[in-house]
Amino acid sequence: MSTENELFSAVDALLEQVAQDDLPVPAERKRLREAAGLSQAQIAKALDARREAVGNWETGRTEPRPPKRAAYARLLEGLAARFPAPAADAPATAPAPVVPESFTGPAPEPTSAPEPAAVPPSRPKAAASSTARPAASSRRPGAKKAVAKKTTAAAAVDPRFENGPLAVIDCEDGQVSAYCVGGLVLDVPAKSIPALVDWTLTEAKLGQARLHRNGRDADPILVLTPAALERYGLPVALSDEERHASRLPDSHKVVKQIGKAGLQLTQRGFGPWARVYREPEGSRRRCVQLCILSWNALDTREWGKKDDPQLLLTMHPADLARYLGLYAARVMTPRGSTATTGLELMVALRPPTRAEKDPATGEFKRAFNDDALTARYDVVECEVPDEHPVLKDRFARHHLRTPAEMLMEEPYDWCRPLTDEECANQFLVAVDINMSFAAAANGLTVGLNRPTHLTGNPKFDASLPGSWLVDLSHVDLSHVRINGRTVDGDRLPSPFTPKGDRPDGPAWYATPTVAYAVELGFDVAPIEAHVRTQTGRYLDSWYKRLRDAYVETMADMGVTTDLTGQEFLDAMARRKQVDPTMALLETAIKATAKGGIGKLRQRSRGQVPYYEEYPALKRETWRPDIRAAVLANQRVGLHRKLMKTAAAADLYPTSIGTDAIVYPSPGPSPLDVLPHTPEGKPAPGTFRLGVSPGMVKHQGTQTVLWAEQQFEERGGVFNISNLIKTDQSAGEGE
Repeated sequence: MSTENELFSAVDALLEQVAQDDLPVPAERKRLREAAGLSQAQIAKALDARREAVGNWETGRTEPRPPKRAAYARLLEGLAARFPAPAADAPATAPAPVVPESFTGPAPEPTSAPEPAAVPPSRPKAAASSTARPAASSRRPGAKKAVAKKTTAAAAVDPRFENGPLAVIDCEDGQVSAYCVGGLVLDVPAKSIPALVDWTLTEAKLGQARLHRNGRDADPILVLTPAALERYGLPVALSDEERHASRLPDSHKVVKQIGKAGLQLTQRGFGPWARVYREPEGSRRRCVQLCILSWNALDTREWGKKDDPQLLLTMHPADLARYLGLYAARVMTPRGSTATTGLELMVALRPPTRAEKDPATGEFKRAFNDDALTARYDVVECEVPDEHPVLKDRFARHHLRTPAEMLMEEPYDWCRPLTDEECANQFLVAVDINMSFAAAANGLTVGLNRPTHLTGNPKFDASLPGSWLVDLSHVDLSHVRINGRTVDGDRLPSPFTPKGDRPDGPAWYATPTVAYAVELGFDVAPIEAHVRTQTGRYLDSWYKRLRDAYVETMADMGVTTDLTGQEFLDAMARRKQVDPTMALLETAIKATAKGGIGKLRQRSRGQVPYYEEYPALKRETWRPDIRAAVLANQRVGLHRKLMKTAAAADLYPTSIGTDAIVYPSPGPSPLDVLPHTPEGKPAPGTFRLGVSPGMVKHQGTQTVLWAEQQFEERGGVFNISNLIKTDQSAGEGE
């Protein structure tokens, strides 16, 4: 028989359940707190809750649960008695009622005097969390989610993926939580990795809609923190043997659990980026990616900070979800390294296939898109790296191929001694081109089909992308006229070689390099060529998405496209202090652009012996000719600006490293050296300060005396361009 106290407790519980909807609307909760002059922290302390929980209650993201709910309701009731809501003036004309999109009947007539209603907040933008841990959501599996009505902007979110593309899974005090974009936190009921995967597929509403109508939706990603690994029986760190194999052994209990649950792993197994999936349901994929931070899934050189390798492991889960969620929204859902993601972005924006209806049968079949890379073709010997199988038995084992045997299109690595006149300047100022490889890809015509071999001294055609064997040793740039002025070409690097040396005979060049020789007014006579006749601007949409992501991220840090001169330099100098998370995002976007281009000619990295096939060669996107064209376009575009700068101001660089250019300067700022018109605008065709890709920023300043000391210590002239940095943690290029 139950005691009186037990009966009263049961009745109290029923009363609490009856009063579940007695709380004021979220906006009113916030108004009452602010009217009383209370902070969220004060209320949280009184209710023995977290401050973030109170914030979630006030935005409608979550609802308080018993026993805190009754205490919170009593607090709000007392505040409402002391701070009643101000009377709202009745509108002169009643607003039209909101009609749901699914409503198909006649619109209801507006009433003459509707009651004023608080406008519920829309889904909040991602914001940095505090150092305290946000409270877990009150949402339970299978329970209806209590959310505010969506605004027009939020309504565009795909309802299948309303919680964002990814979640950071963390565990504290035995409670597993999923931190999503927008500050949303979900309770995770799963007790094992298979249950976690099934929860993600059925309830989490994670993922990202396709970027192209012929593409495919991105799989949801779960980022597992070290605490989550321990909770699910996974090691926080891999052993030496596991690290070498980059996966857990098949005998591990979690791998066995996955198999017993009817789930599958890809051939890569359970590693830093594990794909766990069930067989598709029709056309719907059922795959979840697990990103394991402490197994180095996110390389700190790309995603973090070089001087703080533990940053990603120590970030609050909400901050990490914000960071990666913004990357997914602006670029795409991460697929591994930034280089891999950059390459996958090309495919996502230019899918190789589409569904096409057969007019005879009425059924849909696969068709290829003309603007995409759709097949693997025979490679060209001069375009492939040294370890490629096609070169087997072609050269001696340690033979170094010459420019006449190998297409050597690479960025600049050039320097020269300073003249006596230049040593009279006090400073060396280094400027760096924003997103230089991405900018070089913009508008570039590349080949999309198999190569065609042209022999017998073919005529050069700048509209045909490919590789040309041509002798450019006769091109003399020592005294070239640009815009009516003579330029001292001996103080500039040659545009035809990465080291800036003048060619000494026939060599293989990509189409942009040969086209630049023609642009300078010199005759070219190719000996042979490998060209592609089906062409397109394959990388345009890729460039535009990365450009928009970069410009938007920089704007979030206060560096906007309308800033000029000293305003831009000041904003760049303080940007990382404005929002450290956005600074990480900036680095990741730049690494995506640079790595994506490099991935077009991925090398074996010692994975297999020389001349043996390696996995990258099986991709349709393994296209070293496209990489060569981008790098050639970047180098000749840089040289074009060097020439125009020299013509406009008799100004010559002393060293160039990839996209960093060093000029002697009387002052420490780029404004002291970059040429301007009498009206104060940048000289046409020269380097311009700005945030857009292709424009330049200040990389750093050193003194001429410092450079001379470096030369003396190292026994000669060497490339100092990448040593002149304001931020020593920054990487080379981009």
